[in-house]
Amino acid sequence: MVALSRRVGRPAVTALLLATVVFLIGPIVLTIIASFARSWTGVLPSGFVTLQNWREVLGLAETFGAQRSMGWNPLVTLPFGGGTTLMIPSELAFSVGLALGGVLINLIVGVPIAYAVSRYDFRGKEWVNAVSILPLVPGVILGVAFLRAYPELSGTSVGLIVGYSLLKAPFMVMAVQSEFESMPLRQLEESARSLGASWPRTFLTVIVPNASSGIISGSIICWALAAAEFNFSYIVWAKGTQPLALFLQRHISNSSFTKAAAAVSMFFCIIAVVTLLLQQLGRRGFDTRGH
Repeated sequence: MVALSRRVGRPAVTALLLATVVFLIGPIVLTIIASFARSWTGVLPSGFVTLQNWREVLGLAETFGAQRSMGWNPLVTLPFGGGTTLMIPSELAFSVGLALGGVLINLIVGVPIAYAVSRYDFRGKEWVNAVSILPLVPGVILGVAFLRAYPELSGTSVGLIVGYSLLKAPFMVMAVQSEFESMPLRQLEESARSLGASWPRTFLTVIVPNASSGIISGSIICWALAAAEFNFSYIVWAKGTQPLALFLQRHISNSSFTKAAAAVSMFFCIIAVVTLLLQQLGRRGFDTRGH
């Protein structure tokens, strides 16, 4: 019976895992493929391979679609190559900066909250834990409340950063708190303090690096969700350079599917690149060897 279970069970689990992966990844792969097609009127896209969809989405083509695409601003002028100026899409840079700003606030506020709730027993601990995940509400609800509570921040970059941090704070707190609760915090602190380390040094060089997995995971989740936050952005943002979520909505609702596929594929690429960068920066930042 055990041998039969091994022969049947392992292939069944493997097949189920592969089917799940294909089911989840399939739409993403098909969308990326469609972004290089000229049209999609039948079962499958056709007219490969063209870069016109990407050119229009990035604002590199002189068409009506490009007029609604992201603008390009100078990033830096190189001292060589005849003073070549590197350009960057304004909406892309704007959105990445907004989401990273929200993540920074989540780190500064969320990590200490997660530590305090995991490490200490104090009166009102349950309330602190509940309040830390209270903003886990739809963006449209927080957006309406934000307009009334902070009208001076509405339509500003600071308002979006603060709103993103409020909306995504629970994900940071829960990810880091789970990591802290799996650690022997008291023993780590006592060992470091017995060796002469101050409490701030103990927290920054011992406790935080040991929770690096949760912190990096929380940062990636918060950034990805903030960059794609549409409801809050739509309600709070007024005019000027638009966040990436509004850019995506504009292309998805007013463009052909192949062009919408290029816009969504671009977002997938951004998510992948920023995720890899956050992972690398996190690992290097938490590497205390040699210090």
